Amino acid sequence: MNAPARSAVLAPTHGCHINQNINYETRPELYQHWQLKVEGVVATLVMNINEDAGLREGYKLKLNSYDLGVDIELNDAVQRIRFEHPAVRTVILTSGRDRVFCSGANIFMLGKSSHAWKVNFCKFTNETRNGLEDSSRHSGLKFLAAVNGACAGGGYELAAACDEIILVDDRSSAVSLPEVPLLGVLPGTGGLTRLTDKRKVRHDHADIFCTTSEGIRGKRAVDWRLVDEAVKTQAFAARVQERALELAALSDRPVDGKGVALTPLNKTSSADAVSYVNVSIVIDRAARNATLTVKAPSGNQPADVASIEAAGSNWYPLQMARELEDAVLHLRSNETDIGTWILKTSGSIDAVLAMDATLVAHKNHWLVRETTGLLRRTLARLDVSSRSMFALIDRNSCFAGTFLEIALAADRSYMLASSSKGADEPAAAPRIAASAMNFGVFPMVSHETRLQRRFYGNAAEMNAVQATVGQALDADQALAVGLVTAAPDDIDWADEIRIALEERASMSPDALTGMEASLRFAGAETMETRIFGRLTAWQNWIFIRPNAVGEGGALKVYGTGNKAQFDWNRV
Repeated sequence: MNAPARSAVLAPTHGCHINQNINYETRPELYQHWQLKVEGVVATLVMNINEDAGLREGYKLKLNSYDLGVDIELNDAVQRIRFEHPAVRTVILTSGRDRVFCSGANIFMLGKSSHAWKVNFCKFTNETRNGLEDSSRHSGLKFLAAVNGACAGGGYELAAACDEIILVDDRSSAVSLPEVPLLGVLPGTGGLTRLTDKRKVRHDHADIFCTTSEGIRGKRAVDWRLVDEAVKTQAFAARVQERALELAALSDRPVDGKGVALTPLNKTSSADAVSYVNVSIVIDRAARNATLTVKAPSGNQPADVASIEAAGSNWYPLQMARELEDAVLHLRSNETDIGTWILKTSGSIDAVLAMDATLVAHKNHWLVRETTGLLRRTLARLDVSSRSMFALIDRNSCFAGTFLEIALAADRSYMLASSSKGADEPAAAPRIAASAMNFGVFPMVSHETRLQRRFYGNAAEMNAVQATVGQALDADQALAVGLVTAAPDDIDWADEIRIALEERASMSPDALTGMEASLRFAGAETMETRIFGRLTAWQNWIFIRPNAVGEGGALKVYGTGNKAQFDWNRV
């Protein structure tokens, strides 16, 4: 195994929390599975999966099937298109294999994986596909699936995440979701939900489609809305290019934009800590918690677009967003025993508010827009993480504007109320502040802001917060407008925080995961919340049922020639 040429590095870790480390950083010269071609306003991502380059041993990625390593590369490639190729307006996803587009998640990988690995794999691939739709919705980057061969399971789910699907009509290529009949599980990355919510496939047609392993071809696939077009082989390539340019004409991405190279993160790791330039993680294994701290910008920061472009990937909001995203993914995948994340910030509130003012002032500039998009998607990763999150607002905190979103994402927030009444009390006590960034810039996957979620859209409560924009609020003021959960004074602070963390650590992780997911998304449902809700509940349950993963379960016996042995009781 040649580790440096892998999209994700696996290495022993310390302690018993997990036996492999996943590194979510990669770059095009290390790709094993994708080729990126850029021609003017159109980029083409060609899937040509190296079957011998699986992320772990014990399976081959045949027929363009994928594992987590394939999706890490896809996520990186799309991120680079966003930032390094701003002139690109349409991305074509297609296959480099003859008569095979993608056969979905590798079944033998799933059969050999732990439950936690399967669920984390599905969550990351969900986020990657949701990210395509997010960029289409907010950044004008359109995606076209050119399905030039058999397209099954997760392959169809990837295609369905694109704006449109063109299927080659060669009398053999079909789209299918065969998980139920073949594997005894559900499509894991939003397939069922996109059929109904996005593609508006009729219920009875969807029922047949999801229980027919051979799939649907040609005109019937178009008639059932499973694809947008079916084009004969000889005209396929030309039609794909024609439609890609038509979609590009709908975009406002700058054809003369100068890209920003995404340089490797400056990251150091030890047994119980990970440090970046602006983000740090410190793990307390005995207490089963991790402290995730984000530092505010310091020193002079770019305030005009020329300076922002010159800073490139070192521009503070972009650098911090990349670091925070990597930190969240690291904790989620590599620290599964660490059940509580303590969210902290440090630095100047004024510096954070100044950053927000710059983001607002230049919101229509492509680089600022893409950076805001990365922040939005990274904050959304917090929302769907199956970890308890407590924000601690203590001295030197700077939970303002964009950073306030971190506290609003938490399950609880504790703010220190100084009991000192001396002249230096105002300087000693922490403050928080709202900014324009808290009112629509960072919607959750429910398409509502965290403030709307917090107050159930109550106009009076929302207006009370909006009236404080730009003001530094102390603990009493923050409590009065409902921005924090509790405000212990400095006499009780240590004990209250200790008790809260110890109580949380004593509870069932399974029950907490279900409770948190239910409470975090309390408003109207969207396609995305339904996708994650189904992953958390239905697929999570099915993944541990003997009908799927027992000795005779469908996922376990697939490919062996043996027939699955089912428990016929309906639950």
